[in-house]
Amino acid sequence: MRFMRSILFVPGHREGWPAKAVAAGADGVILDLEDSVPLNLKAEARQVVAASIRSLAVASRKVGVYVRLNALETGMSGDDIECVAIEGLDGFVLPKTYGAKDIIAFDALVTHYERRNGVKLGSIEFLLSLETAQAYAECEQMIAASPRVATLFAGTAKDADVSRSLGFQFTPEGLETIYLRSRAVLATRAAGLQFPLVGVWQDLKDPDGARHFSVQNRQLGFRGQVLIHPSHIAVANEVFSPSAQDVIFYSGMIEAFEKAEAQGLAAVVYEGQHIDYAHIKTARELLALHQAIVDNAH
Repeated sequence: MRFMRSILFVPGHREGWPAKAVAAGADGVILDLEDSVPLNLKAEARQVVAASIRSLAVASRKVGVYVRLNALETGMSGDDIECVAIEGLDGFVLPKTYGAKDIIAFDALVTHYERRNGVKLGSIEFLLSLETAQAYAECEQMIAASPRVATLFAGTAKDADVSRSLGFQFTPEGLETIYLRSRAVLATRAAGLQFPLVGVWQDLKDPDGARHFSVQNRQLGFRGQVLIHPSHIAVANEVFSPSAQDVIFYSGMIEAFEKAEAQGLAAVVYEGQHIDYAHIKTARELLALHQAIVDNAH
């Protein structure tokens, strides 16, 4: 899975909107076949999404390309996968799952249609959208259920599926979902996966709240955010990027440590802080994220 700071939902039946999302600076797009598509337009949306995948695959700026499927319980998942499991697709966002058995079922469907559609077996990855009480309770088992799983997406939106399933009352401060979000980060990283995702901020009239949401989630350990509006892209990209000062600080830290190491030392005081190998690993990880952003921009 690539490092994505911002991933924008795009209604699958809206032609031309994915290109606008890329132009607005999103690192990834989720072409939606689920909740943002009217029932009578599902078949049409599949065709539009397939065309969008092919178009994005040959665009000059490469972004992550994902499709949110309809849930297994709708009976439409197979129709979705058959049409859009094609070259150029990075993965599927799996909605409204209830445990490991759902991930196994999705894996079997995707394997079947990869083979049917001539796509490299195992190449389509999964972003697991945590939207039910059962999913949060079993997220560790769900990650382990398929090698396709690339990360967890902790959804905690107001009045959405997860708030209805768990019964919490949304607040802008987010204390009611700190445990849920932290569990998703822990499960993701414990499974050896690097890029836990969070979302979404719904209040388009509260830019300060949107920034607070992004900052708080970066502090919790999330590496990127799923968005529902282009106006939030710039904020997410800023918050989930190492700052210029971070790059300077950690580059200097590595330089100072390497000089000390050459003199037979494994610890050094840098900017008043004790530094050893553990801190250097963190510094190199941050600079690797910075380099990934630079590389993706070209």
